[in-house]
Amino acid sequence: MIIRTGELGREVVPNRFGGKGEVKITRIIEKDAFHGKGRVFAHNIIEPGSSVGLHRHQGDFEVYYILRGRGTINDDGVLSEVGPGDVIYTDDGQSHSLENTGDTTLEVIALVLFA
Repeated sequence: MIIRTGELGREVVPNRFGGKGEVKITRIIEKDAFHGKGRVFAHNIIEPGSSVGLHRHQGDFEVYYILRGRGTINDDGVLSEVGPGDVIYTDDGQSHSLENTGDTTLEVIALVLFA
């Protein structure tokens, strides 16, 4: 199966999980394609000053892969700077947030699978 770029689901989410600004989300595959094993595989765009707010994972885990830009991750209470090539793993029961603290677009691949 090939999913063409024009067929991808797109949305702009203001104040994602209580964060600042908005997050532009392109769903790489839709939820039903996970066959009950996960719920998110997406390309997220976060503009400078915007963020994904702090949220806890329950029954699932999330992986972020930073493609471009710079930001600050709150990794279960520990703040760290992140940039291209960094991977953030948030396990079941842990919390995280991500803010674009740079001066260019922050692009992130997000994958959420069930624990």
